[in-house]
Amino acid sequence: MNTSDTVIETRSLTTGYVTGRDRREVTSGLSATLMSGRMVSLLGTNGSGKSTLLRTLSGIQPALSGEVMISGKPIGEYKSRELAHTLSMVLTERPQLEDMNVEALVGLGRAPYTDFWGRMRAEDRKAVSEAIDMTGIGELSHRQVQTLSDGERQKVMIAKALAQQTPVIFLDEPTAFLDYPSKVEVMMLLRRIAHDMDKTIFMSTHDLDMALQISDVLWLIDRKLGVQIGTHSALTENGMLERYFARPDIRFDRTDGLFKFILSD
Repeated sequence: MNTSDTVIETRSLTTGYVTGRDRREVTSGLSATLMSGRMVSLLGTNGSGKSTLLRTLSGIQPALSGEVMISGKPIGEYKSRELAHTLSMVLTERPQLEDMNVEALVGLGRAPYTDFWGRMRAEDRKAVSEAIDMTGIGELSHRQVQTLSDGERQKVMIAKALAQQTPVIFLDEPTAFLDYPSKVEVMMLLRRIAHDMDKTIFMSTHDLDMALQISDVLWLIDRKLGVQIGTHSALTENGMLERYFARPDIRFDRTDGLFKFILSD
C-alpha cells in the first residue's frame, strides 16, 4: 500500500453557500491532505456539513474561499473531461434506469474515454470486465438494473466508478439502505480497492462504528467544532471522538474505541 503520495490537498478551504447577500459558512480554514492507498471516512451528525464538503472537494460545488488542489493543480483549472479522468463519484440516489443491464451501466464509467457516439474500444471493454471482476458481480452482468437488490446495485455503482479508472473515488453514504451483511461487504470492498489498487477512497457515512473499525483515516466534522483529522487511535487518545459524538445516552468506550448505548431500567 502506497501511503506517501498526496493526491488532494485543501488550503484554507471554506465551504458553504451564497444566496443573494446571505453567505453561509459550513466549514472554514481547512488545510488537509488525502493520500493514495487509503480509505478515509467523513463522519458527522446530520446537518454537520458532510455533503457540502464532499461536493466541494469533488468540484460539484465551488468553495467560498481557499483552494482544492488535485495532484498539485487547482480543481478549478481542470476541464470537465480531465476531471472525469481524475475522480469519480458514487452517490446515494438509486439510478432510475429501465431496460439497461448491469454490464451496460458499468460501461457508462467509460464515457470520459469514448467518442461522441460512446463506442467502446478493446481497452474500454477490458476496463469494464476488470471492474466487474474486482467487485464480484460477474453473475449479475446480464441482469436488468431495476431487478437488483440495494446491495447489488451499490456494488454495480462502485464497479462503474472503477471502470472510470480514476485515482480518486468519492462516495456519499455508500452503505445507506443496505442490510448489515451488505454494509460489511461494501465496506470491505472499498478497503480492498484502496489498498490493492492504491486508490484514494473518501466517503461520507453514518455507519460510525463500522467506519471506526475499517478506515485508515477519519475526518470528523461538526458545525461548531470544525474538522478534526486523524487515525482511530489518535482521535481516541486525544478525546475528539468522544467530544464529537458522545451524548447523555451514548458512551464512548476507550477500551475498544467504540460507542455504546446507555440502557436504563
